[in-house]
Amino acid sequence: MARQTDTKARIQAVARELFVQQGVQNTSLRQISDRLGITKPALYYHFASRDDLVRSIVQPMVEDVERFVARREPGDPRKLLEDYFDLIWRHREVIVMVVREMSTLAYLDLGERMFDWRRRLITLLLGEEITQAAHIRATVALGGMADCTVEYAHLPLDEVKDVAVEAAAAALRLPGPA
Repeated sequence: MARQTDTKARIQAVARELFVQQGVQNTSLRQISDRLGITKPALYYHFASRDDLVRSIVQPMVEDVERFVARREPGDPRKLLEDYFDLIWRHREVIVMVVREMSTLAYLDLGERMFDWRRRLITLLLGEEITQAAHIRATVALGGMADCTVEYAHLPLDEVKDVAVEAAAAALRLPGPA
């Protein structure tokens, strides 16, 4: 018999795949249980509701980004961009899920959290006292990198990261790589 955590992880994997393909609202728990070959009550044993299941999929990204922005110190902006891209690339399926269905932002108050993360990242990149123009360029840089994880999620990381980071650095008017 499969361990509870294995079944839970399998449920999350199938749900994530269906949520990305069809959207959260267009995916029923019946579809998830059918795909897994388990009963709907077995699915409910692990997740009380679809909302609970969505939260369990989104929460690891939230925790990773929270940890990233909380622990980072100001430093090399290009390195920060590279590390941030790696982070959001790891969570690209969740980002696709959120972008595909904006109502997913309501889970875990994600909308406001995302704006807070961006503000904290901009401060790490450019400091506290920046011009409005620099702030706009930073918003374009960070938003553009996030968009690349959605638009090019099907490509290998090495085909996307360097170009995305370089474009973000150019938007920020950072000097070229050393």
